[in-house]
Amino acid sequence: MYITNNPNIAQIADDAGVDRVWIDLEYKDKEIRQKGLNSVKSHHQVSDISLIKPLLKKAKMQVRIDHMGDYSKKQIDAVISAGAEYIMLPYYKTIQEVRNFAKYVEGRAITILLLETKEAIDILDETLVIPGIDEIHIGLNDLHLSFHQDFMFEPVANGMVDEICMKIKAAGKPYGFGGIARLGEGLIPAEMVISEHYRVGSTRAILSRSFCMPEPDQSLEEISINFHKDLADIREYEKLMSTRECSAFKKNHEIFKESVFVVADKARARKAVQH
Repeated sequence: MYITNNPNIAQIADDAGVDRVWIDLEYKDKEIRQKGLNSVKSHHQVSDISLIKPLLKKAKMQVRIDHMGDYSKKQIDAVISAGAEYIMLPYYKTIQEVRNFAKYVEGRAITILLLETKEAIDILDETLVIPGIDEIHIGLNDLHLSFHQDFMFEPVANGMVDEICMKIKAAGKPYGFGGIARLGEGLIPAEMVISEHYRVGSTRAILSRSFCMPEPDQSLEEISINFHKDLADIREYEKLMSTRECSAFKKNHEIFKESVFVVADKARARKAVQH
């Protein structure tokens, strides 16, 4: 999945083989929740959906709405009318919110829950039997904040994501978590993160903001060449992952955990100095 409301970049992503182009309409309370985090806070509009959807030849149109409120039915109707094929509900905490989401979508689009709170974990068993919920994505930015952790990959390293994935898998629903950068990049190298996706059975991921950050003087041709190459590199690495033995994933997981806890310890040390 790739987040953009730029028509030119959306076409490049589509041509390169991204599965979904993502319009991000979530803005209510997000600035407050993720204050100080280097996370994506988009300012997309419903009109971006109808602008970009006709340009996509292969990729599907995904839209993240705001968390549930008295405005939700109107917002859901609007994004579906504009061309949303997948709709993601973020930051839910109650069963009633999930039921209302499914009711408002009413089978007109694929529904995705963005599991990113302690409360969402607490109601996971009940959530998985609600009709009309198609996929679940585990949002690491808000999830690690919900548990007062210091680095977004801590829920993966400490086994929390493993437990969540096992339950979702048993319910027969597809799932994914977090995002991935270009190969060789990221605080935790993308190769290591991709291996974790395969270890827990994840089948979808978000391409991180750093995956495509054009310079002001870059031409569309250069952006396209880089995007195609970087995504092709990931696809090749995925092929390698699909042939690996379980022992290789376990070995990677141990190294991944050590790397994550090193980053988290440094983040805690910086906080201690600031306070």
